Amino acid sequence: MDDILKIVNDIKAERIKPIYFLMGEEPYYIDKLSDYIEENVLSEDEKGFNQTVLYGRDVSVEDVVSTCKRYPMMAERQVVIVKEAQDLSRTIEKFESYAENPTPTTVLVLCYKYKTLDKRKKVTKQFEKNGLVYESKKLYDNQVGQWISRVLQGKGYGIEPKANAMLVEFLGTDLSKINNELEKLQIILPKGTTITAKHIEENIGFSKDYNVFELRRALAERNQLKSYQIAQYFADNPKDNPLVMTNGLVFSFFVGVLQYHGLKDKNPKNVAAVLKVNPYFLKDYDVALKNYPMKKVSQIVAALRDIDLKSKGVGANNIPDGDLLKEMLVKIFQ
Repeated sequence: MDDILKIVNDIKAERIKPIYFLMGEEPYYIDKLSDYIEENVLSEDEKGFNQTVLYGRDVSVEDVVSTCKRYPMMAERQVVIVKEAQDLSRTIEKFESYAENPTPTTVLVLCYKYKTLDKRKKVTKQFEKNGLVYESKKLYDNQVGQWISRVLQGKGYGIEPKANAMLVEFLGTDLSKINNELEKLQIILPKGTTITAKHIEENIGFSKDYNVFELRRALAERNQLKSYQIAQYFADNPKDNPLVMTNGLVFSFFVGVLQYHGLKDKNPKNVAAVLKVNPYFLKDYDVALKNYPMKKVSQIVAALRDIDLKSKGVGANNIPDGDLLKEMLVKIFQ
């Protein structure tokens, strides 16, 4: 995020590069930077004749270069944005000669999503030398919570740890998806609000009492009644709670417990770092550590692998998801 702010501040200060090569696995920041350039480099009056948006699947490198070599009309510069530029990956090196000597009155933005260019390639070096290369990296699970807090803080909101963890748990690391949900909350809730689990349940649709994260807690505590109640809720609402996802998250939890058992340094900071989990969840791992010996955890992990195969039709035909959920709980509690 600091890199993004620097790029934006440079643009605001008119330190504008002739080429922006935006690449990487995380499309969120690529879109944000591209949108910022599209909205702010030219005035509204200038955009009509001097702003061109192309799509990689519809053009060739030669088409893009030809557009870039045009002169702006009644403006200091023109902007050429190529969205989905990864569709030009097979011929991307043809930009080499243009990158060596880019047109100074053109701002070329290449949005190269889900991929990266080898930094040893000459074309990449030319992009870096005469423009800017930005790599948008995918965040790890344990970094997304901090990202959510930081984004909300910048917009004048707070968020409780449980609410933050629920968003990460259910939306994963897709920043665009998370941002869309955060924007919904910002429309509904006034600035200064601290977002709670109840806000998320009411406005995004996750049940604060019947979700994988509460199931995990019930399993850690060996609370069989609560576990079976949640499993029944999942069986009654299969679209919102697919078995593959439920089993996967429970599996990752017990793998984490297994790792925890093997750690010599059980300092909370070290445990959170090694397990790559939000510190908010550590208490669940602490409880599970006491309730499940290492040998039992190994058996659970093996059983969950078996459930996963059955849920995908391997070694079992058409077993209802509800029955597999119950089998999963039986294997954990027996």
